[in-house]
Amino acid sequence: MLRASIISILEEIGLTIFLICFGIELIRFMYLIAKKKKIIFYKEILFLGFVIYIVCLFYVVTFQDVNWSTSNYVPFGEMLRYTFGSKLFFKNVIGNMVMFLPYGFFISYFFKIKKVWIMFLLTLLTSLSIETTQSMIGRVFDIDDIILNLLGGIMGHYLYRFLDNIKSHLPVFLKKRIIYNIIMLGILVGIILYLLNIINIGV
Repeated sequence: MLRASIISILEEIGLTIFLICFGIELIRFMYLIAKKKKIIFYKEILFLGFVIYIVCLFYVVTFQDVNWSTSNYVPFGEMLRYTFGSKLFFKNVIGNMVMFLPYGFFISYFFKIKKVWIMFLLTLLTSLSIETTQSMIGRVFDIDDIILNLLGGIMGHYLYRFLDNIKSHLPVFLKKRIIYNIIMLGILVGIILYLLNIINIGV
């Protein structure tokens, strides 16, 4: 399911993602250079990841898998229809939570949000805006999606706080920028290898 979604995204908007990321990063680098600020590798990769995530999120919630069912305004009305552990359960329940986990992490990281209620309100506003937009473009409004998005956003927020707490307790030599750059490089290589593997399978 994850592989199929990634292949679909790469086929449909792979070029769009590249062009948007290239344009935004070019503007960002010009800004950093003009302001004589340091270009830090791991921070730039995180920023790039955030941009890619936003583009993919926009695609998924506006174009992918159009649902012709009716809107749901009853909390848990749709969730309880899925058999636990089934494909539909993982796609519509787990999928909606996981989809907003990066949102909670990235927003908390870039804006240094420490209070969960702030993350709750931001996630609620974003998810509500998405569902309202979907209802206006011929898709459906689902209160369960908002609930699941909220859970995902909060999970992402706590993931950020967990990693931030670990960072604050690391020995001084592990807090050096070069260490973060190496870790980020390893993660980046892993993601690239995973995507290449998916592309080969999908061909």
